[in-house]
Amino acid sequence: MPEPSASIQPGRDGRLEIHGELSFASVPALWHECRAQCAAGNAIDIDLGQVRRSDSAGLALLVEWLRETQRRGASLRFFNMPAQMLEMARASGLEQILPLHRD
Repeated sequence: MPEPSASIQPGRDGRLEIHGELSFASVPALWHECRAQCAAGNAIDIDLGQVRRSDSAGLALLVEWLRETQRRGASLRFFNMPAQMLEMARASGLEQILPLHRD
């Protein structure tokens, strides 16, 4: 069975799109990839609409991205969080912390 994978790709309206599965196996590489792509931006929009599945590592990744952008004085918004991820965020109380938006 292949390892779950995820990638960051340029999307519409200047957003970064996350594609694939956010899991303990895929998150570390995605963290480094986004740090490189997000380092120059002051306002970062990330579209999660193409995330097929996520475990708690995916939510932890979003929290880390938020901390990193706040540390740099930048802003971050997450768009189109899949229902499964949103349920995990609600259950863990992260829905109130994460800057979530829908199109």
